[in-house]
Amino acid sequence: MKLTDIKDNEGARHRRMRVGRGIGSGKGKTSGRGVKGQTSRSGVSINGFEGGQMPLHMRIPKRGFNNIFAKDYAEVNLGMIQKFIDAKKIDINATIDHAAMKAAGLARGGKDGVRLLAKGELTAKVNFSVAGASKAAVAAVEKAGGTVDLLKVVPAAEKAAAKKGVTKAAAKK
Repeated sequence: MKLTDIKDNEGARHRRMRVGRGIGSGKGKTSGRGVKGQTSRSGVSINGFEGGQMPLHMRIPKRGFNNIFAKDYAEVNLGMIQKFIDAKKIDINATIDHAAMKAAGLARGGKDGVRLLAKGELTAKVNFSVAGASKAAVAAVEKAGGTVDLLKVVPAAEKAAAKKGVTKAAAKK
């Protein structure tokens, strides 16, 4: 076998069909869309339309609700923090907060801050400044000799409402 003999398996690469390029191509004139009407035009999307029958997404019962005032935390486990400390991605001498965790690539998202959870083991003496922490996480940090400072958090939805001048009581009315 030589380098010049190497090629893809038969059918592994399929050329794109060029539609609307004459009758000789086999996909000329209407380009396989049928004739006239809504679906022959470009930009038409009728996903979920079932020809007038009640669509599936409307037939199925709905449950639950979406709380607009819920706090959005980035949840971080103590075991992961210990891994990042061992890898020297987090400085244990400084207070670890949301910004430090985000810079290290530990906390993703979390518009309202970070919440510490107790999964894993923490051996380093570390000081935290976070929006929330479970009782077990606080106990584990204090057992290792560190401290947890809990910040008062205003949820992102309330921040947005405050910018618009709407209070929580007025939003309920």
